Amino acid sequence: MAGVKLIVMYPRPKDVDTFEKLYQTEHVPMAVEKLAGKTKLVASKMIASPQGTPQYYRIAEVHFPSMQALQACAASEGGKQTLGHAAQISSGGPPVMLIAEEESFTF
Repeated sequence: MAGVKLIVMYPRPKDVDTFEKLYQTEHVPMAVEKLAGKTKLVASKMIASPQGTPQYYRIAEVHFPSMQALQACAASEGGKQTLGHAAQISSGGPPVMLIAEEESFTF
């Protein structure tokens, strides 16, 4: 089975500076420490869109080697704390969370 990833999409926050402070100083360190079994964390900040202001401000991708590893992480105390914190800091509305199987093409 291909690797899987948890995708967390944060709506544009009410206060970007406050969100960034919480995201950088609390949330990312928490994710690094407490999300057991992850293989990679990619944090992207949306800067533009052909349709105008992007609907989402940040998109985080947490990679796991298998669906079982992702599920075990989400069920763990550290996973629950980190997912709860994601919702807590998302002042523009609840974050959208998706699970995807990744397929990569390198050119």
